[in-house]
Amino acid sequence: MRNSENKEASYAILGFGKIGHALARAFARKDIEVSVATTRDPESFAADAAAIGSTIIPTTLSEAVKADVIFLAVRFESHPDVAKALPSWLGKIIVDVTNTYAMSSDELGGRSSARVVAQAFTGGKVVKGFNHLGAAILAQDPAVHGGRRVVFLASDDDNAATQISTLAYNLGFAPINLGGISEGGLLVQSHGNTWGQLIFKDLVKFN
Repeated sequence: MRNSENKEASYAILGFGKIGHALARAFARKDIEVSVATTRDPESFAADAAAIGSTIIPTTLSEAVKADVIFLAVRFESHPDVAKALPSWLGKIIVDVTNTYAMSSDELGGRSSARVVAQAFTGGKVVKGFNHLGAAILAQDPAVHGGRRVVFLASDDDNAATQISTLAYNLGFAPINLGGISEGGLLVQSHGNTWGQLIFKDLVKFN
């Protein structure tokens, strides 16, 4: 059953590797329904989904992309293929959880990686987020010694950023908005063989 605080939106995680599993655990912890999909038959990972929780729903890619909010948890190189699943992503929020380690600025055309993703998902509103933590940390309960584990968000769309900030808070995290994806997004992406200033910074926010 979907959490009543989030009944107005549907959620999906595309990619069910370590990061996809970690995100699914965050949803399961708060009893929020989320679809999970890969390019494989959903039956092949149904047992893994069930082991995480009853609100984790294995499905096909074509069904998952019908969700309002989509977490892109695939390899960065795979995002163009995922983008082809719909001719237009108008009205959808894509949370870019990808990373681009060892990819040069030239390969990205001098753009932030989130900007590249945004251009692939025509019409969608992209929020860079949930990618600065390793999967093992992201999978943990974000409640830490009375505080909340920080997740950084960056977007050019204020409304999308607000929606994902609210979701992050409902999942137990402390969201911090870094601004636009061409500025704040650079803080949470790699630059060639080095990481952005905020990558792997495991921070906890106390009220």
